[in-house]
Amino acid sequence: MTARLAGIERDRIAAAARRVMARCDELARVSATTGSIERVYLSPEHARVNRLAAEWMREAGLTTRQDAAGNQVGRIDPMRPTGPDPDAPALMLGSHLDTVPDAGRFDGIAGVLMALEVVRLLRAPHTAGTASGIALPFALEVVAFSDEEGTRFGKALLGSSAVAGRWDPDWWNLTDADGTTLREAFLEFGLDPGRVGEAARHPAELVGYLEAHIEQGPELDRRGESLAVVSSIASARRFQLVVEGESRHAGGTPYDMRRDALLGASEAALAVERICRAEHHIIGTVGQFEAYPGAVNVVPGEAHLSLDLRGEFDGSRDRVWLEIERELDAIMGRRGLRWAAREVHSAPAVFCDPLLQDVVREGIASTLPADADDPAVIFSRAGHDAMAIGAITGVGMLFLRNPDGISHHPDESVSAGDVARGIQALAEAVLQLAADR
Repeated sequence: MTARLAGIERDRIAAAARRVMARCDELARVSATTGSIERVYLSPEHARVNRLAAEWMREAGLTTRQDAAGNQVGRIDPMRPTGPDPDAPALMLGSHLDTVPDAGRFDGIAGVLMALEVVRLLRAPHTAGTASGIALPFALEVVAFSDEEGTRFGKALLGSSAVAGRWDPDWWNLTDADGTTLREAFLEFGLDPGRVGEAARHPAELVGYLEAHIEQGPELDRRGESLAVVSSIASARRFQLVVEGESRHAGGTPYDMRRDALLGASEAALAVERICRAEHHIIGTVGQFEAYPGAVNVVPGEAHLSLDLRGEFDGSRDRVWLEIERELDAIMGRRGLRWAAREVHSAPAVFCDPLLQDVVREGIASTLPADADDPAVIFSRAGHDAMAIGAITGVGMLFLRNPDGISHHPDESVSAGDVARGIQALAEAVLQLAADR
């Protein structure tokens, strides 16, 4: 233990980690589907986990509110000689509670619960916390963002975009699989669409944002290390592609007359893999694929596929997209097909604030032997709420080892030991930031 947390016994941090693991299990039972985990934006399950999060926030000493976009927020003010200071800028800690379909139980969720445990530790008597405040030069806020994944309406980062003041009025017309618009879902949830702007935070209100998250990749597991400093979050572009050919009788149409959209789309998907594998830190994924009319005895006349394209840097990502476009032109030209792409999401790479990287590094170092190597520094190939919050304040991230890199899957995992080290590292990072200020 370092001097700053010398009063915290290891068994207290271990107990905090066990509490995180147990609560991840509890939240996993709040699901729209039986036998798997699924919680989407503005659903009854969203409301239930917000209520649970609010209860746990109050238990940790925070005052709570649900903001105008459905994010659950808890706050504890710093102590001044005259008492708690409700106007102090805040260091925001958090992640998200929504999930993809058939999800794991730690993606996002572990980060929210670890942030709560950090507040609990920093309010303990040995760090001079009191029942009504904390002995820090800034407030602490824990935010459980509401729609990082974009599962329901196809647009990611809705909750954190609202906090960043980046809400787009065009989003009100987004629809879910049942045809419900985002505006209608707001009203059904009890939110007022006309007040969504009240969720926005001003940069002067914030000291920064720190997020703990499972890596969602295998690098830490391959290194045999528990924690890493995140240097940046990958840039991303998403497209919906349509390939058009001609539907004809499967038995009566010879190959030289076929314009098979499914085969053209299949070749396009393989081209994405081939092009991206040849690049450094570029990932391209075709995650959705449908053929029409979808009859066993009809040559497919149309195919729809998605493309998720990510890179460490915006320029290399965009260069690869241009290469993919040229290859698709060639493929469709050979096969007598037409194709079109509609971009549905674009996000630039977000680089973590140097000071916040430093305090996260110091926090991780506090969990290591004195003669250990420096903590790993890696960039995130996955997107996070920090991407949106980076528009209004500096962001920093801490990664936890994700065994075998499995995420967005029921087998997603993290160990209680790594969670304990992550809680200690995050608390140390907060204290280091306070000392630096």
